[in-house]
Amino acid sequence: MNPFVSIMRRYCTNYVNCHDFSVLPQIMVDDYGLSMGEHVLRGRDTQYLNAARIQMTDISGMLLTVHEIVTNGERLAMRFSEHGASRRNHGKVASWAGIALYQWDGERLLHCAVEQDYRARKRQYANAAADLVDTPAAAPWDTVAAPADQESERVVRAWLAAGMPRRGAVSFDDEWLGVEPESVLAPQETEVLDLFSAGSTVAFRVRQVGALAPGFLDGALAGIPVFLHSAGIVRTAGGGIVGGRIVRDRMGLERRLRNNIVKVT
Repeated sequence: MNPFVSIMRRYCTNYVNCHDFSVLPQIMVDDYGLSMGEHVLRGRDTQYLNAARIQMTDISGMLLTVHEIVTNGERLAMRFSEHGASRRNHGKVASWAGIALYQWDGERLLHCAVEQDYRARKRQYANAAADLVDTPAAAPWDTVAAPADQESERVVRAWLAAGMPRRGAVSFDDEWLGVEPESVLAPQETEVLDLFSAGSTVAFRVRQVGALAPGFLDGALAGIPVFLHSAGIVRTAGGGIVGGRIVRDRMGLERRLRNNIVKVT
């Protein structure tokens, strides 16, 4: 088994799915960091552990299902769903997607940059109807490292610079379920926060700045400058993007707008 993948198996199976926090020192460095949306947590046993305990206390039976793992040996990305019943939401059940990009030191995890579709989770709580859990990867722990490919990275960087224009086989957020596609912003600037390839597959995380789309929340806010974080795993072939999934931090943007926090710096 690839050693990076082996760590992720322990992360998913022993830590998350068993809610066993004693595993953390074995798989994460002391100053482990997590970036999600505009937030940064630092410290395995302090900020990170506190946040993890809050979620696992609320969703005491929470499970993580792996849909895809890609790695080049030095970096690894995982597409997953988390799902379970929320105590704070009177036992209502939800399943929501996430994409995470990991760094390690050859023995333990250093950092995770992740986006999760908490807006889809909010929709499910409101409707009291859980989404289907996406198909599990058939053999995620048998994933073999593929070498980085500069041409694939070039293709994806050009696509990101163009504002991630929609491609037929690229699905955003919960669209794969048949949910109506949602425009969030008209991107004017894209900052690539992280990007790496494993063969023809490329994982990335970006921060876009642009004008709020008319259909997002209150139409009266359309056009104001906003920012949005996204993470994705896409496949390339023939000099183009041929498929993939992207998760956007729509919930973080919604919270900022509802709290009258408009900032792009």
